[in-house]
Amino acid sequence: MGEAGAIATPPGRAPALLVDNPALGILLMVAAMMVVPFMDVLAKLLSDRYGTTQLTWARFFFHFSFLAPLVLYRYGAAALKPRQPILQLIRGGFTLAATMLFFAAIAEMPIADALALLFVSPIIVTALSPFLLGEHVGIRRWSAVILGFMGALIILRPGFGVAQTSSYLAIGAGCSFAIYTLLTRKLAGSDPPLVTLTYTAVLGAASMSIAVIPVWVTPPLIDLLMMAGIGAIAAGGHFLLIKAFDHAPASLLAPYSYSEIVMATAVGWIFFSDFPDGWTWTGIAVIVASGIYISWRERRKNTI
Repeated sequence: MGEAGAIATPPGRAPALLVDNPALGILLMVAAMMVVPFMDVLAKLLSDRYGTTQLTWARFFFHFSFLAPLVLYRYGAAALKPRQPILQLIRGGFTLAATMLFFAAIAEMPIADALALLFVSPIIVTALSPFLLGEHVGIRRWSAVILGFMGALIILRPGFGVAQTSSYLAIGAGCSFAIYTLLTRKLAGSDPPLVTLTYTAVLGAASMSIAVIPVWVTPPLIDLLMMAGIGAIAAGGHFLLIKAFDHAPASLLAPYSYSEIVMATAVGWIFFSDFPDGWTWTGIAVIVASGIYISWRERRKNTI
């Protein structure tokens, strides 16, 4: 799933960051965005043989399997007990919902189109932050929010026979990811980033290991390796994001998250012969412009 749909505050990271090499931070961010779409490719390739539940299980189970040894080695088992378990559970639930909705969407629609709709999440974060976080949003950022929703409508084109159920699943994934981001802001600094990331994976792996039982389809070795690849890419992409935030502020990195759309378009065309039409590109451009403007206003606010 597009993992940087909302990166105003990185997972588990307090606002005060170690900013020592912005160029390296940007490079790591772009690297993460180049890697993550391959997770979506694997999920889409497997979607004709396995249900969304099993693919979501694979994403979290193998994510946890790859990440847990690193966290246990670095922090010990005691670190896996979060300081705010209820919020962590709720946050993990919205991450799980976002993943399931996005995987269901890309099973039926091009990856780039679904990702563009997922990227409404930072716009939704801005719209909800005054009510849930007490943050002030001025008229200019409200204008950017409205513009972003217009971009989503251009892609959906409701009433013109274009919008499909899968499109609304992608929007639902963006909404879930937005709430995940708002909860991430509340949790910022409460636990080390890798611990927060692993706790989210624990919740997803445990709950989906139960949910997958009635729909389980035993995969051959090649499919199992592809499922493991989904989790490995998820863990690797998140790790690159965390390292990016070690070197540059979120407001600087946010615009570079949109490079994921470029890679998603490329892999969608290479693997599935999918390429966004002119209207979709117009909607993507509007959403990206809105998100970049919101990020720029956020950065300017934090430097005044």
